[in-house]
Amino acid sequence: MDRPFDSFAQFYPFYLAEHSVRGTRRLHFVGSVLALACLAALVFTGEPLWLLAGLVCGYGFAWFAHLMVEKNRPATFRYPLYSFMGDWVMFWQMLTGKIPF
Repeated sequence: MDRPFDSFAQFYPFYLAEHSVRGTRRLHFVGSVLALACLAALVFTGEPLWLLAGLVCGYGFAWFAHLMVEKNRPATFRYPLYSFMGDWVMFWQMLTGKIPF
């Protein structure tokens, strides 16, 4: 059953529960780092293919993690904006040690 969320604050605990396996969080982190590197390459080179590479890295690592590690369906398919926001909040919280890497 699909649960509607009225705010990102309501959504984020659900998002974290969907990322309970450490390997899933790690693969998300790697994908996010690679996506940021692609974004930097886009800025420095002006080559638009880096945008596509960034999307493939970010979503590719995350979706692989959900399918092969967490064994669940990515929240992106149901809540694309909140899921995108959750990726970056979780990334920051892992980077700062609030969530175990």
